[in-house]
Amino acid sequence: MNDVAITPDLAIDVRGLTKRYGGRAVVDHVDLQVRAGRICGFLGPNGSGKTTTIRMLCGLLTPDEGEGTCLGLDIRRDALAIKRQVGYMTQRFGWYEDLSIRQNLDFVARLFAVPERKAAVDAALAQLGLVERQHQLAGALSGGWKQRLALAACLIHAPRLLLLDEPTAGVDPAARRDFWDQIHQLAAQGITVLVSTHYMDEAERCHELAYIAYGKLLARGTEREIIAAAGLAVAEVAGDVSPALVAELRAMPGVQSVTAFGSRLHVAGQDAALVRQAVAPLADRPGLRVAPAEASLEDVFISLIGQAQDNFHGTPP
Repeated sequence: MNDVAITPDLAIDVRGLTKRYGGRAVVDHVDLQVRAGRICGFLGPNGSGKTTTIRMLCGLLTPDEGEGTCLGLDIRRDALAIKRQVGYMTQRFGWYEDLSIRQNLDFVARLFAVPERKAAVDAALAQLGLVERQHQLAGALSGGWKQRLALAACLIHAPRLLLLDEPTAGVDPAARRDFWDQIHQLAAQGITVLVSTHYMDEAERCHELAYIAYGKLLARGTEREIIAAAGLAVAEVAGDVSPALVAELRAMPGVQSVTAFGSRLHVAGQDAALVRQAVAPLADRPGLRVAPAEASLEDVFISLIGQAQDNFHGTPP
């Protein structure tokens, strides 16, 4: 194998990343670059390949094809060295529920042979606001406090890169907000973050985004760049909307998606004239209002998944 060229300002730089199971490419020739100190949101539906990609980046899985670097280290040759410099937070809470917060952090510090272990644990407890709860059993914590413990465990060995796999699933809005404030503080310190999420408000807090569906990377860039590249025309229908109206609009030529937002519908397509033609008759219907609208990230992602080709031999996701 040829040596992989290293770009110093890229924390993640992979090309052609591929992983197959049973002949099916769950990650299909993905190219991904993330600059140091940036927060990259990794989005996509369930089963799209996000977790598999993250595991290949941190050395837990070996790619079937592709090459590249993570923190300047070759993802194939240097998997062990990468693991020492990465903090990986899994979808599900994975620490010992019959140990206290402090005991769990001490255990992680031992695994990474952290010098001055007690001081490192004390610092992690303080950083995540866990000092007062340090002797509480992990199994007795709420979702938000388990999340803080998991993040503290990721940080105790001073990683340069955080790989966070749907870290806010199942926690309340206040805990999600606190979590994201912490992530931005870490990025300001130079730590790079790749975080998978299903929440559009979280996606909007990322510096840049990557959208994957059925193993293929479909969009990449800042929020503004992705919306502009999609070229979607959107009309908003507000008022007395109904499932019958949604079905009617989805059957119209040129309409790629119809998405409900409470009492409003976003009608989107690539051809602005066809979108206008689809909604124009509704302006005369009692109880409905029609107006042009700006495309949102959610409009774009719904359109992308609608155009993507399923990689499971025609089986619906």
